[in-house]
Amino acid sequence: MIYETIDLDIKDNIAVLTLNRPAVMNALNAQMRAEILHALRHSIEVARVLVMTGAGPAFCSGQDLNDRGVVGKIDLERSLRDQYNPMLQAITDSPIPTISAVNGPAAGAGANLALAADVVIAADDAYFAQAFTRIGLMPDAGGTHTLPRRMGMAKAMGAALFAEKISAQQAEAWGMIWEVAAPDGFDALWKRRAKHLATGPSVAYTHTKTALRHSLHNTYEQQLMLEAKLQGDCGKTRDFKEGVLAFLEKRPAVFEGR
Repeated sequence: MIYETIDLDIKDNIAVLTLNRPAVMNALNAQMRAEILHALRHSIEVARVLVMTGAGPAFCSGQDLNDRGVVGKIDLERSLRDQYNPMLQAITDSPIPTISAVNGPAAGAGANLALAADVVIAADDAYFAQAFTRIGLMPDAGGTHTLPRRMGMAKAMGAALFAEKISAQQAEAWGMIWEVAAPDGFDALWKRRAKHLATGPSVAYTHTKTALRHSLHNTYEQQLMLEAKLQGDCGKTRDFKEGVLAFLEKRPAVFEGR
């Protein structure tokens, strides 16, 4: 597929998906959502880690309000169900680790697109904004599920109702994201993190993601049983054997991802 609104670069088992509509702060239109979904589905088949980032000074400003069909009569339920939800589900269901490298402002659906990833790394001057109530809407694109789980109900409610900017530093302190890069260190940081995951034990990463997500609704007993099953699978991998051998030989492990 030839992409017009995004770039996809796959090298050394790292897929980098770049939102590429910088003139409109990488706002999401129907074409971009379709291209993101296609790129996501392709990436999980050929890479061991996926990174999402933005071209230009912004990560993503959310829904493009100039997109045809947005102004005037629009079925928002259908738009979310048919276009946004498959894209977001592809991220959260991804068997490979996902990183959002938030290079600048992430607002509305753009913020929640970033937060759908497993790990969120932000530039020191980036910010997040649940901007929906500014135009008479409520948070969507998974925000009402993600926010309370990442930073608690009190912070999530305030972020949703007041629609104020949350700096990268605040987001890190509140547990909303994983880390903030030092000034001028953003690219080096997310690339180092991506390389770490791309050369790690892929099956262990997949099962870690599965276990942590199920823990949100499992009982303690159910979680113990799930851990036992998934750990049993990890124990059958070549990477487990390599990890133990490397430990005994006091050398770095060389994982194959299987």
